[in-house]
Amino acid sequence: MGSKLLHLQLIGLRRRQEWMNLNGPWQFRPAKNSQELHSPPFGGCGFVSEILVPFPMESGLSGIMKSHIYSWYRRTFVVPEHWSGRNVLVNFGAVDYEATVFVNGKYVGFHRGGYFRFTLDLTDALKEPGEENELLVFVYDPTNSKGEVIPLGKQVLKPNHYFYTPTSGIWQTVFLEPVAKEYILDIVTTAHADGKLKITVYNPIISSSDSPLYPVTLGTPLQQHQGTANSLVTFTLPSPQLWSPTSPNLYHFRVELRQDTVQSHFGLRTIEKKKDRAGIVRPFLNGEFVFQLGTLDQGFWPDGLYTAPTFEAMTYDLKVLKLLGFNMSLALPDDIPLSSMHQDMPSMNPDLPAPRPGQQAEFARQLKLMITKHLSFPSIVTWVIYNEGWGQLNTTDFELTRMVKNSDPTRPVLYVTGFHDHGAGDFHDNHHYPYPQCGTPFYSLPSSPYDPSRNRIAVQGEFGGIGHIPGRHNLWNVQSQLDNLNQTYEITSTIDIWNYRATRFVEDLRDQAQFFNCSGGVYTQTTDVEGETNGLLTYDRRVLRPNLERWQKLISEIYAAPHQAAGKHEVSQAKPDKSQLLLPALVIK
Repeated sequence: MGSKLLHLQLIGLRRRQEWMNLNGPWQFRPAKNSQELHSPPFGGCGFVSEILVPFPMESGLSGIMKSHIYSWYRRTFVVPEHWSGRNVLVNFGAVDYEATVFVNGKYVGFHRGGYFRFTLDLTDALKEPGEENELLVFVYDPTNSKGEVIPLGKQVLKPNHYFYTPTSGIWQTVFLEPVAKEYILDIVTTAHADGKLKITVYNPIISSSDSPLYPVTLGTPLQQHQGTANSLVTFTLPSPQLWSPTSPNLYHFRVELRQDTVQSHFGLRTIEKKKDRAGIVRPFLNGEFVFQLGTLDQGFWPDGLYTAPTFEAMTYDLKVLKLLGFNMSLALPDDIPLSSMHQDMPSMNPDLPAPRPGQQAEFARQLKLMITKHLSFPSIVTWVIYNEGWGQLNTTDFELTRMVKNSDPTRPVLYVTGFHDHGAGDFHDNHHYPYPQCGTPFYSLPSSPYDPSRNRIAVQGEFGGIGHIPGRHNLWNVQSQLDNLNQTYEITSTIDIWNYRATRFVEDLRDQAQFFNCSGGVYTQTTDVEGETNGLLTYDRRVLRPNLERWQKLISEIYAAPHQAAGKHEVSQAKPDKSQLLLPALVIK
């Protein structure tokens, strides 16, 4: 925890050489209500507990293991003397759900939204270098209480079956950075398969009238380009080396803005929706149809919940999926990029009333924030707005789709994965358990009817979910969730029978890819999660259920199936990855 690689992954694509990690023990105390904001406990008054940041308060690793709607976090820090004369930023990887931040008794900022990193400039509130500073964070996280309809994924205060333990408070890395007075706030890149790179370097201080030139240095052999801060700059790279799941080439570069230097990277790739030789609408990557095959990934760990206990744990699941041959992941709601992924907007709770106008506006704001924060990741190939209609309003289908398209015209949009499809977006997505119905005319769900227009990409958003109850030592040892074990769709008595049943449905997907217009599928799911025991891995990651050779062969057949139907022999597919290298989106050089 707190390693440099973990730090670099959590802050996204903006990296500096100097930083101070604030992970570790913080003081913690529950708060009674929002009125405590008017009298913050400066000086440590009333703090009697410790919490281990960056683990959510409900997790075992946090040391608290209890939900609190209101709470205070406190720690002290000393700015190194060699940072003197520079601004100091604090970066929060994520705080669920609202964070109000004070330094040395001064209010320094507020953030709403539990899934997004944010940065605050502490400079004016700091003491002299070498002196102790106090950092205080007030957290409000209603989860699914108090009539709040907020983006929260599958978090509930009373976990049951496929709704899980909440993640409240600070749950990603917190760190300080020294920066120049005129510093780089963010870098946004859009890179295409033709070698064209669009880059914008954002600076919060410099106006457009005096915006300086900055050199952009790219790779080896060294190439330098000039640009203007806060303005879009476009240039073309010769002999582009493209990014794909099978060849995840990354370009590493450095940006200099006066006294500030930041490192980043990008991948050259183009994602399109167009017809193949048989006239079927498909997702194309770099001019080739790539069947998107992945798993539903909740992003939970038994000891850290939303937060992986180590960097190795964070990458282990991905290595297993690559080994089996999958090339995509559907993340609900948190994400760690695989080779390619569909990025879901965290849903609102389906059991609460439909969002009011203000709540819907906040959902739209956070949806746009999700896109802008992750725009530069090459591994994200699709934006997903809603899951199974949770929080979905029938009046916003095309409006939200247009907003996402305007924010990022380079990726297709899946308006709703699952039910309540009204024709918006680039995909026709069907959820069906346990067997798939991908691109077929024999749907059984009136809320997600077959799309006869065939103008959108047909995918199986979820299927499978075959259950197997492992030994007690592999289970989530919480009685309320143990009581829910039999709610899984189909419980098999042995791993051999599990393989027999699960592969039957994967074979169905293979056949639908060959005989219908199926272009992708998502098997449920990567791991068991609390009371759900239908993963490829158990929740503790100690048992891998799939028969490796059988699944690898079957997955290879899925990639080949649609090309056989079209009479095309050149097959673009993911190959089982038996290396121990980090996956492409996580490689830091």
